[in-house]
Amino acid sequence: MKTIIITGLSGAGKTQAIDCLEDMGYYCIDNMPPALIKSFVDLTRTGHTIEKVAFVVDVRSRTFFDDFQSVLEELDRSEIDYKLLYLEASDRVLLQRYSETRRVHPLSGGGPVEAGLAQERELLKEIRSAADYIIDTSNLKVAQFWAELRQLLTSGENQSTFMINIMSFGFKKGTPAAMDIVFDTRFIPNPYYVQSLRKLTGNNQKVSHYVLKHEITQQFLQQVVQMVEKLAPFYMKEGKYGLNIGIGCTGGHHRSVAVANEIHRRLRERGFHATLEHRDL
Repeated sequence: MKTIIITGLSGAGKTQAIDCLEDMGYYCIDNMPPALIKSFVDLTRTGHTIEKVAFVVDVRSRTFFDDFQSVLEELDRSEIDYKLLYLEASDRVLLQRYSETRRVHPLSGGGPVEAGLAQERELLKEIRSAADYIIDTSNLKVAQFWAELRQLLTSGENQSTFMINIMSFGFKKGTPAAMDIVFDTRFIPNPYYVQSLRKLTGNNQKVSHYVLKHEITQQFLQQVVQMVEKLAPFYMKEGKYGLNIGIGCTGGHHRSVAVANEIHRRLRERGFHATLEHRDL
């Protein structure tokens, strides 16, 4: 099981890191008492299907945090494969973030944030020296930060974690929300007007053959798949872990279903991780 332990300075971006790792398929636990990490890892070895887990451990756990260094040593002795990610930022940037959010530093006791930061840096000095990865988020936008995390943690396996979600639908019931790209297949001859096909759907082999046999359909499919192949790396670069594609026809029963099925098949053949849903069936 791949295990990531995230720690670092308060305000340095641990929440954004958790959001990113959740999109990467990690089971994430925030504000975890360090002493419970090994117990949780041992629990997942008893038949649970968790493949990737991430823990956030920081000074919010108060007295529990005192055990952090000894817990890391115990994990090393137990030969548990984990990586320690440490996030930090400059005092100037952290003070600005605290000012914008009006949060209280967990070690300041309600006093000046500067005092809490100074105490936290000293407390985390040894943890920082043990980190596998250190990221300074001072000058990173969220997309840049996510890209940095992906580069560190995925070992070049971006395509295997990138999800393409394909949904067929009927325009008469409205366009689905949250689609990145929508294609209209109403230019394809409609099986609805073929009496023997009207009551069937695009999942039926006869309807699928009717929709896909046209030259214009084959050209369309080829161009859509080529477009997705070219665009996917740029979506990954911008920090997205999925691409939502809508395939529409009039009622969402025939053409869009057959075309969505075929696009799904071709993308999976090319190694993409793709899901398929027919909204209006």
